[in-house]
Amino acid sequence: MTTDTEGPTLTVDELAARAGVTVRTVRFYSTRGLLPPPVIGPRRVGHYGPAHLSRLALIEELQHHGMTLAAIERYLEQLPPDLSAHDLAIHRAVVASWAPDSAEDATRAELDRRAGRPLSDEDIDRLAAMNVLERAEAPDTFRVDPGLLGLGVQLLGVPIAHETILAARTILLEHARSVAHALTNLFKDEVWGPYRERESDPEHVKAMKSLSAHMQPMVVQALVTAFQRSLREELRAAFTAE
Repeated sequence: MTTDTEGPTLTVDELAARAGVTVRTVRFYSTRGLLPPPVIGPRRVGHYGPAHLSRLALIEELQHHGMTLAAIERYLEQLPPDLSAHDLAIHRAVVASWAPDSAEDATRAELDRRAGRPLSDEDIDRLAAMNVLERAEAPDTFRVDPGLLGLGVQLLGVPIAHETILAARTILLEHARSVAHALTNLFKDEVWGPYRERESDPEHVKAMKSLSAHMQPMVVQALVTAFQRSLREELRAAFTAE
């Protein structure tokens, strides 16, 4: 098996075959900047290495969890440019264990069935504002988050203005990203760093994935509990003052 120390040894055809994609896909990703350029060898033949293979696997994992190419571009741009194939494999392990359930495609009829009642165009707009679904390219087809659909349908009966939902979503996304950024830095410094010192351990990536999977429910539960307590205290203070 090719390792990082062996250098780029795969042609574009071999890389595509190993990754389970087409040569056209590899070249498309390269033009989008998702893959670094190959090393040009004799006779102007491009050669690829393990890092290219690991990056293709990471892209596939991100797509599996519903990320668009534009979102994947932003994600990859934030990664250090000199990550090894091993580091990229760790990223993939973390993504696989922390990412939510993938979005699912649904027609308007299927959406009505899952909601338990016919949904109006206004209902669809409100669900989109809550990030429960988004319209797909095909007419009357949607990308639906199955984990949020039930809650979103319940909220349709709450008399909240569409603009208020958008404002609440903006606040939640802003603070959620801030918390995620801080937790990621903590994870990188206190967990990833020590594990990287043991890269020779063949069980390294497997252990990282297991650790990440065990941390995920604890972190989510801690966030939910902290938010519930904070919201209760804020509401009590606000209405007591009035």
